[in-house]
Amino acid sequence: MTENQHLDTTAITAGRRGMRGLSADISTSTVWSSDGLSTTHNEILRGRRGKAYSRYANPTVRQFEEAVAELEGAEDALAFASGMGAIATVVFALCSPGDHIVAQQQLYGGTLALLAGPVRRMGIDVTLVDATVPGAFAEAAKKPRTMLVIAETPANPALAIADLDEVGAIGAPFTLVDSTFATPMCQQPLCHGVNISLHSATKAIGGHNDALIGVIAADTDIIDAVWAHSVLHGAAASPYDAHNALRGIRTLAVRQERQCSTATELASWLARHDRVTAVHYPGLATHPQHAIAARQMTAFGSMLSVEIDGGHDACTRFLQAVELVRPATSLGGPETLVCHPASSTHFGLDSESLAASAAADGLLRISVGLENPADLIADLERALTKNRP
Repeated sequence: MTENQHLDTTAITAGRRGMRGLSADISTSTVWSSDGLSTTHNEILRGRRGKAYSRYANPTVRQFEEAVAELEGAEDALAFASGMGAIATVVFALCSPGDHIVAQQQLYGGTLALLAGPVRRMGIDVTLVDATVPGAFAEAAKKPRTMLVIAETPANPALAIADLDEVGAIGAPFTLVDSTFATPMCQQPLCHGVNISLHSATKAIGGHNDALIGVIAADTDIIDAVWAHSVLHGAAASPYDAHNALRGIRTLAVRQERQCSTATELASWLARHDRVTAVHYPGLATHPQHAIAARQMTAFGSMLSVEIDGGHDACTRFLQAVELVRPATSLGGPETLVCHPASSTHFGLDSESLAASAAADGLLRISVGLENPADLIADLERALTKNRP
């Protein structure tokens, strides 16, 4: 990346160091031969910079990692088999029994289940806080042996906003922000003092629903520490998925520009609809943390959620009525998707956790795609009209 280069240009050039081909090669080998014992030993000693075994390092995966590091303004990055592989590896690499984690209540359901189950079972204390309350993270982090603070902004599923400056100023050894909904094109947590930025790159970074991959970006010393655990944890990224995600990065800027614009248009239209009781989108002036989002985001993202009149039954009818919009639980791809978080992404949480995460029974999460906005509005109008009692 050249000095003062724009981020959309970086998305095109990132991860291409030493490449002459315009498409990344896929290095499919799981292992490399050597000319003797000493060579093999030396390659193993080089760790993630060597060429011995693909669980330790893979050239295609490395290109993807370098591209993400450039987009995030980070020293380095590390890829995993999924976003959950990333968060689980980070937690168990950095935290030990007796340590304390502070995390927000408004998190992806899988992360909440990880913290409530395996993390607590391993003797790691967890405190959940409301990310929308100023000072909540810092106050909870005063507890002895606080090792890690976890935030997610915008949060899944109701788009709560955590203040990145507040998270970055916490004196805990490590702070992590799940920035999946925003992508590096809309916000860069590391610029706010956060230690680790995490993405389920399966989503908007890959962007085509054909790559299952997670990634973190951070300083090299953190990445090396997490890598040393990751080779034991085993959640190594596939070179095929890394190749697809690297391809996705090339169009990330233009996809996000279109999707953010359409999301803003849809959110404004939905907010005026008589069948919609609430719209959650940080780009709307009515969003309770709109001012914070405007300060720390360059665009407001392609995700929004709505609450429709009639609760669970109305959501069921809505999902059956949409035609262009596709019912599915992922996000960030070219198709507009809708899901009911309480029965999918946050399924299995108890009623208290569901309420704290804002996964209301009448809430639908919409991932805005690349279709024409007018066609999306027409489809949503048909579904909402059919939903009338």
